[in-house]
Amino acid sequence: MGIRIQQAEQRDREVVVSVTEEAFHDDPVSSWVFPDEAHRRAVHGRFLGVFVDVALAEGRIDIAEDDAAVALWLQVPAGAPEEDPTPALMRQTADPDNERCELVGRLTGAIHPHDRAHAYLLMIGVRPDRQGEGIGAELIGAELERCDREGLPAYLEASSARSRVLYERLGFRFLGRAVDLPDGPPMYPMWREPQAR
Repeated sequence: MGIRIQQAEQRDREVVVSVTEEAFHDDPVSSWVFPDEAHRRAVHGRFLGVFVDVALAEGRIDIAEDDAAVALWLQVPAGAPEEDPTPALMRQTADPDNERCELVGRLTGAIHPHDRAHAYLLMIGVRPDRQGEGIGAELIGAELERCDREGLPAYLEASSARSRVLYERLGFRFLGRAVDLPDGPPMYPMWREPQAR
């Protein structure tokens, strides 16, 4: 396919938020956090904007040509993490009365491995009208090639069984214990060892 990929800058923030909001609007986890569809439409962009801001400040965001897809990456060092203020900020920014805004971040943070440095795919979103074209796999593949060259593992949490299958095709393996959101869908922590090319 050979898509062109550029790195997002601050001026691209609203485009990135828009792509993630479209891509995750009907996602099982987003639907659990914001069960009312009209309310989700009103606050979901603010919720996802916190992830975008973290990636712009501390990581990297790749954008596929014509803004069809975005991938948010963080580099996670080995060792015990400090207290992460992001889950509380997600709740405060998006929907202060909705504890699920914070809970999803706390539960995923609790199972995130920290024994080895790794690339963390915080989120990848493909606009719904472009899904199924292989854009997401190609966007992720660019970073996985770098991980393979540098001997760096990669990690993510799949938010659906469908996305889990897609990530398995890219070499990720389920770590064996799902994140069970209370009365909600499972999330699948997945790890990928660097591969010889």
